[in-house]
Amino acid sequence: MDDIFYKRNLPHWQPPGANIFLTWNLDGALPKAARERLIENRKLLEREIARAEETQEARMLRHYKQQFAVYDAILDKAEEGPLWLKEKAIADLVQETLLSKYAELYTLWAYVVMANHVHVLLQPKVLSEKTDKAGLTDKDYVKLSKITQSLKGYSSLEANKILQRTGKTFWQTESYDHWSRDAAEFNRIVKYVENNPVKAGLVEKPEDWCWSSAAERQRRGLEKISALT
Repeated sequence: MDDIFYKRNLPHWQPPGANIFLTWNLDGALPKAARERLIENRKLLEREIARAEETQEARMLRHYKQQFAVYDAILDKAEEGPLWLKEKAIADLVQETLLSKYAELYTLWAYVVMANHVHVLLQPKVLSEKTDKAGLTDKDYVKLSKITQSLKGYSSLEANKILQRTGKTFWQTESYDHWSRDAAEFNRIVKYVENNPVKAGLVEKPEDWCWSSAAERQRRGLEKISALT
């Protein structure tokens, strides 16, 4: 399996078929000073002296987490920029887009819609698979870029109609992504995503936040983490 790794302001590492933790935010939610802080933080991490006995993958993973912590803390404070996702009509739109509009592209495990950003845990679905003479199966998955472009493109268009600002940028182009390596990390990510409104002081329990997978599971009568698409 070939990993896809690239970076702009945020790092990206996307093994095909993995469960991916995604975060994207409204355009303007990361002001210039915040973007510069992220870039500087990345440069500091890159200049860091290698730790003894730390593998390249472990170093990369540690840097991912440190960079995301800075990024998410800025978003959670919501000190600058638009907060359109606080409007019920917009939050409802984004939630419905995640749950049904492109359900054929991915398995959705967890999500939350916050004031200026969205957290999602999903797995791209299989497009096709081939088995060779040795019995080895090669699977072709939906590209993550297609998923994010579909979700963000549609919700951007429809949200701008509601806001009467058609043609203007709604989401920031880039998204943060991190793939879940095992069941323990998968569960930690679900908990992190669904606890976001609690951490922000908006509700007492994850399921009390209407625009989240915790609330959606409760609406469906699901007691355990389950596929929502």
